[in-house]
Amino acid sequence: MTSHLSSDVAAANPRRRTVVLAAAATAALAPLTALGAPAAHAAEGVPAFLHGVASGDPLPDGILLWTRVTPTAEAVPGSGLGPAVQVGWEVAADRNFAGVVASGTTTASAATDHTVKVDVRGLRPQTPYWYRFTAGGALSPVGRTRTTPGHDVTTSGVRFGVVSCANWESGYFSAYRHLAARTDLDAVLHLGDYIYEYQTGGYPEAKYTVRAHEPKHEIVSLADYRTRHGTYKTDSDLQALHQAHPVVAIWDDHEFADDTWSGGADNHTPGTEGDWAARAAAAKQAYFEWMPVRTSIAGTVYRRLRFGTLADLHLLDLRSFRSQQVKVGSGSVDDPERTLTGRAQLDWLKSGLAGSTATWKLVGTSVMISPVAFASLPAHLAGPLGKLLGLPEGGIAVNVDQWDGYTDDRKELLGHLRDRGVKNTVFLTGDIHMAWANEVPVNMATYPGSGTAATEFVVTSVTSDNLDDILHVPADTASLVAESAVKAANWHVKWLDMDAHGYGVLDVTAERSQMDYYVVSDKRRQDASAAWSRSYRTLNGTQQVERSYQPVR
Repeated sequence: MTSHLSSDVAAANPRRRTVVLAAAATAALAPLTALGAPAAHAAEGVPAFLHGVASGDPLPDGILLWTRVTPTAEAVPGSGLGPAVQVGWEVAADRNFAGVVASGTTTASAATDHTVKVDVRGLRPQTPYWYRFTAGGALSPVGRTRTTPGHDVTTSGVRFGVVSCANWESGYFSAYRHLAARTDLDAVLHLGDYIYEYQTGGYPEAKYTVRAHEPKHEIVSLADYRTRHGTYKTDSDLQALHQAHPVVAIWDDHEFADDTWSGGADNHTPGTEGDWAARAAAAKQAYFEWMPVRTSIAGTVYRRLRFGTLADLHLLDLRSFRSQQVKVGSGSVDDPERTLTGRAQLDWLKSGLAGSTATWKLVGTSVMISPVAFASLPAHLAGPLGKLLGLPEGGIAVNVDQWDGYTDDRKELLGHLRDRGVKNTVFLTGDIHMAWANEVPVNMATYPGSGTAATEFVVTSVTSDNLDDILHVPADTASLVAESAVKAANWHVKWLDMDAHGYGVLDVTAERSQMDYYVVSDKRRQDASAAWSRSYRTLNGTQQVERSYQPVR
């Protein structure tokens, strides 16, 4: 790869007010797409950029850029076909590329499914940039991105879009479109289940499927995972999200298979689906090829990003090292020999939290850390709620796929926060297709007297089924009974919404961290609108959750 660097960079764009309507979203993205729209297909002998562009893992001096080139018509994702092609890239201080500050060339080949990743360095901190790719005369869409503040720089605020759980067959990705339209985000945090592995009609049932994914069968091989990633990145709303903002992503189970653990998954049958290690390796390879994510410690996704002196963002991998989930009637969730994080990752997290000098310690976790107990629920709600929370049929117990199923790791981590006096820790969570605002008790049995070690904001799904979807009933009907039962048995749960689909916007200042929850009108409509629902915040030094009655501006 060859490159050229310059230091002539424009100043940062000011923040602007949220845009939530679909029409405004389209208008906001028009200046980007007009500068370089991809061809609809790879013409004879002419490459094409059919899967958009992306950036991720921003640093004060750098950014990771991504694209995928289709060199010939037969070189579809997962095919292994198509010649190698030289790809040029440019980074500029302006959207018209009058001031190119970095450029270079690299090669896209079938060895990496014709994906391209460029780790650009030498950029200025806290600065917007525009980037694009070229190949054989073809021009990619133009993306915009942003570097982070210098590690020792005081910054007034940082703002993230927060999303998780986007099942292609369950609906359209309008939540991504509305986040793409915002010009006030520093990055978008994706907390896992970016793709789903099921066969078509497997989740949800075929009669509820909105659109069919590819391949039609459950994905198992490297070619399968590549094809599924490629299908997702043909979605116009997902392309818009990546084109507009840097994305910081971690994986959860569905990037592999349902309820993944270090040695297998609930949705993996060795006798018919081969060796788990081979399947997991294929899933990881395709993920790193297709996502704007740097390969991190031990080839996983746990890593740390810093946003000036205001916030450290600790990102976790809670699938690669975990012990198998406890089955009902065997094993113990309290067994100290079982782990969710693995020893090395837990030590890394503890050290990073205790040693952080940032005002806020944000932790991106794919599964909920807050404990959840249950009061009596009607039978017709216990089953559907159990599907979402990983509970056994016919009995209410802990969610064994979350931190509730690995209590020794949680006890050690929360005890560490308490004993070391670590303040302002906020867990950011996805996974369970519901929105929550929680205080994280040091000891649930004696809460609130035992105090809280942290707070937690859980975002709902982009499209994946929630309670009303499973029951096929209108929103705010059955869920009201279930929500009341959960809150009655869990005083640390300050709010939850079991019905909505949407996204979050986390705004962090020296005084507070606030999560604004947004909902989309109908996941089955591609033109769905979005509206603010609720806001909750944690004030500096309190480790408590309180309601805010308006979103950040």
